[in-house]
Amino acid sequence: MNVHAARAFGFDTLKTILGIPVLAIRWDEAIALLSRLIAEQRFTKVSFLNAHNANLACTDPVFAGALDDFLVLPDGVGVDIAATLLYGAPFPDNLNGTDFVPAFLQASARPLTVALLGATRVNAEAASVKLSALAAQHKFVVVHDGYFSPAEEPAIIERIAKLRPDILLVAMGVPRQELWIARHIDARHCTLPIAVGALLDFLSGTVPRAPLWMRRLRLEWLFRLWIEPRRLWRRYVVGNPLFLWRVLKQRLSRKPQAVEASR
Repeated sequence: MNVHAARAFGFDTLKTILGIPVLAIRWDEAIALLSRLIAEQRFTKVSFLNAHNANLACTDPVFAGALDDFLVLPDGVGVDIAATLLYGAPFPDNLNGTDFVPAFLQASARPLTVALLGATRVNAEAASVKLSALAAQHKFVVVHDGYFSPAEEPAIIERIAKLRPDILLVAMGVPRQELWIARHIDARHCTLPIAVGALLDFLSGTVPRAPLWMRRLRLEWLFRLWIEPRRLWRRYVVGNPLFLWRVLKQRLSRKPQAVEASR
């Protein structure tokens, strides 16, 4: 796992969820960590683990292997339940990308160049406008939508390399976005490539967020299921119990302890 940079800054507690080591870190610490990675230009791939991603990693060894080289942050109530079952306590904070990434950009006082890749062109442009209003100190550039052919890839990658943004937000869905970053993006292209899922769709307003009270109760997944039952029923109705069953199997197979790196 690509956590050596985090360890260099003193953040080294990991909780392994279904074979994926996830950094146990508070909200403000995560903002400070990503800010320092950018300031020191330490190329680091960033992703988020939730129950759905963890289920996919269990059945897709290529995706699981790619995550080994990402800095993975905890996302959602599912991984908190898993951490409680496996380690006796949830993650310090829920760093779901939909809330954390905009907050991180708002908190970053230093002007940054942020590239957007993914979603539809209309949604990406609308997300860029929203982000510009939230964090006017940064420059936001839409590179391309997420619907491109293999023949178009070289030009897209070349454009990213020429722009060399501090942050590249890749919104292509799981696992395509992580695999695309792993295969095509390195230190020549940006400092922090971040796999952000449906973030651009949420920011554009095309996909509504759950009411704040539901988010506070950690029930946003239920709202999403209600909004898009045909697309998401398998992810939540089948996937959530399957995730918990896999976590229980992990608990029964061994008694893991939080991984502490030697300092």
